[in-house]
Parts: sequence; C-alpha cells; structure tokens
Amino acid sequence: MTQSFSQLPLNASLIDTLDSLNYVSMTEVQAQALPDVLNNKDVIVQAKTGSGKTAVFGLGILNRLNLSSMNVQSLVLCPTRELADQVAAEIRRLARGIPNVKIITLCGGVPARTQVTSLEHGAHVVIGTPGRIQDHLDRGSLILDDLTLFVLDEADRMLDMGFQQALDDIIEFVPNNRQTLLFSATYPTKIASIADRVMNQPIMIKVKGNNDSDIAQSYYRVKSNADRLAGIQLLMLEHRPERVLIFCNTKADVKEVNQAMVEFGFNVLALHGDLEQKDRDQTLIRFTNKSTTVLVATDVAARGLDIDDLDMVINYHIASDTEVHLHRIGRTGRAGKQGTAHSFFAEKESYKMKRLADFLDAEIVSSQLPSHKVLSQNTYKPPMMTLRVSGGKKQKLRAGDILGALTGEHGIEGRQVGKITLFDHCAYVAVNREVAQTALNKLRNDKMKGKTFKIWLLKD
Repeated sequence: MTQSFSQLPLNASLIDTLDSLNYVSMTEVQAQALPDVLNNKDVIVQAKTGSGKTAVFGLGILNRLNLSSMNVQSLVLCPTRELADQVAAEIRRLARGIPNVKIITLCGGVPARTQVTSLEHGAHVVIGTPGRIQDHLDRGSLILDDLTLFVLDEADRMLDMGFQQALDDIIEFVPNNRQTLLFSATYPTKIASIADRVMNQPIMIKVKGNNDSDIAQSYYRVKSNADRLAGIQLLMLEHRPERVLIFCNTKADVKEVNQAMVEFGFNVLALHGDLEQKDRDQTLIRFTNKSTTVLVATDVAARGLDIDDLDMVINYHIASDTEVHLHRIGRTGRAGKQGTAHSFFAEKESYKMKRLADFLDAEIVSSQLPSHKVLSQNTYKPPMMTLRVSGGKKQKLRAGDILGALTGEHGIEGRQVGKITLFDHCAYVAVNREVAQTALNKLRNDKMKGKTFKIWLLKD
C-alpha cells in the first residue's frame, strides 16, 4: 500500500504544499482511498471523523481543477455550517500553492443575497449545507452544468438531520457524467440506497477505528423479576449508557419494566402493540434522537425498526429463539464502538442457556452485577431534548429551514442540533439539552417559510 504522498499522481504544487504542511505519511484512509480518487473512480469511504478523510476529497478536488474556467467544478455537501467551514479551511490550506483558486461556502445563517453576488463572480469549488445549496439551485444562482466532482461528507449525519429530500433534489441538478465520493461513519441501508442511485460502480473502502466493533456479552443468574429490575438499575448507574434498548418477551413485562425505570428516575419510553401510530412515531423519534435514554420493547414491537448503534442492549428474559437473541444484541457494537449486551436468566431458563451456548459454541459463565455502591449515584438525563413543530412537508417546510432558523442570529450552533424528522404536517428536531429553551424561544419568535409555526418542547 502506498504510504508517501510523493508516490501519488499529484500535481507538483500539491506535493510541495503537503511537504510544507508536514504531511509526511498518509493515514490509513488516505492510503486506501486516494489512488482510486485520483484515478477518477467513484468511491465510498466508511471512516470516522479524524481519519484524514477531508484531505482525500480535498486533494481529489484540487488535482483536477481547471483554473481557466470560473464555473463550479466541485460541490461538497456537509450536514452543518461548522463542518462546511472546517472543510473549506482545510481545502484552502491544501490549495495555497495554487494561484487564484476560488472556494466559497453556501450555508444558512448568512443572507442569501450576498452569496448570490459572490456566485455571480464565479467559483471553482462550492462547499455548503443541503438546504442552502438547494435554495440556490432552485433560484438559479448556482449552476452545476460543468461539475466534475460531487462529494457527500458525513452522509449518515445529513440523513439523520432530515436532508433526504434536499439530497434527492440536488442530485437532479448534478450532471450524470461526474465523479462521486461518499463519506460516512456508518453505512445503514438508507446510505446504501443513495449510493446505488447516484454512484457508478463505486469502490467500497472501510477503515476500522482503533476499537473495532464488537459486543461484550454478560449473563446474570437471577431468582425473580425483582432481581432483574434491581440488576437493570445497577447496570444503568454503573455504565451510564446514552441509549439502551431493553427487550422483553411479553407486553406485561414491558409495562412492568417501564414502570420500574420511571420509579428509578430514568427517561424511559415503552413500545408495544397498543400504541397508536402517532405515539409510536414520537416514541421512536425521541429514542433515536437521544432525547430518551431507555426504550423498553417486545421483539414484535421492535421488528423492522431502524434502530442500531446502541450503547447497550439488555435482555430482561432470554429470547426463546437463538436467532432472535443474535438479532437483539446485534443492535449494539456498531460504527466502530464497543457494544455491550446484558442478559438475565433464571433456573427455569437453563434449557435456553444450553441451547444458546451450543449455538454460540461457547461456554456461558454467569457474571457478577455491579456493586450496590452505585446506588448512591444520581440518575442522569439524556443529552438531547425534542422540539415539535406544527408544520411539515405539506407546508413546504424543509430540514434546512428548521436548521437555518435555529442557527441564525442569536441562535444556537449547528453542532447543538441533532436529528430532524419531517412528517406531512409536523416536524421534530433534537437539540442539546442545555440550549433547549434558547432553541424553543428562537423557533417561536422566528418565521420559517414566511410563517409562524407553533412549537412545543416535549417534556421528559
């Protein structure tokens, strides 16, 4: 594998700049991806932030620039203004040995008319957020007819923030004959679906983090349901997971566990067959956007849910089927994280344990629960809170409109905004707990799409 930048087919000025910036040897993602990127291949890179991925597409952009043309040749989409600014700063650093390269950012929070003026003077590279890019494409101020390189950075986060529709709209403006690079920390089905649609025979490069994904399993022998509930409390206080999914075998167990978690002081929601669709949607939104710490569910209620990358899974009872057990615990330990799964079993479940041990081809040893000393610790709140907006797709509201309103003048920062979910007549947005009141006031006092919407902060 190539390790030195000088071995790559890069312009001499870029090699000199890399030397001056003390870029001695490539990171793993750079060594794996750059040869294909510079060879004009479509590439999917699954790698975490901090892996050196910006230099991968930055060098790809700068190496193929036609400086004699002031038409937009490369477009980079980022989920937030902060990331777009970071990417622009890094590409400008890499471009400092190339004269007269024009790189502009197009993000919300800045008047669109000043951006229109900037675009009228031409640009080689545009970096921006989906909502604002979509606006400029719709108004005709951004022309992509000469685009040769299209980059989706942190694609999974863009989808989490509700930019699916904006991405679809932008792709309609992008020429078919182009190179596409997609970067994502995770690779869920929705990302695979976008890649299938917008990329041409992409090369998949997966760079594992230092802590490769795996699942640490622990099993606890108990005598009663009271023991199980007490054990869950100890595990929660010891490990303090941001999101934990507790699986129960029956609806009655779901209600029992949910009530106990409320009494223990945790933010908890239950998922079972009796919920109406609206309540089910809201429950899932609050759990996936990290506004709720604990979700208690049966296997039937959780079937088909797009919930993974959990800090912890707890099996209140052992699943009757070994395949179900594997499916349950497989929701943790993804995206380069160490996952943990904790399972409780009683004597009468010994046959399930034997069957599971045979299936796993491993001896299952009972573990010790955390010390009761952890009971002196306080419970904790989830990192996010959820705002509900009284408008959605039917009111032409976009994720970019909500993000722009939140991060405008006297607003909060893009990094403090989490997942944005749009329905036909309402929308939900997660914001950092410490700025929830500021975010609520900002949306209540500002207009979106020229209208004032009702905003609610969903209470814990």
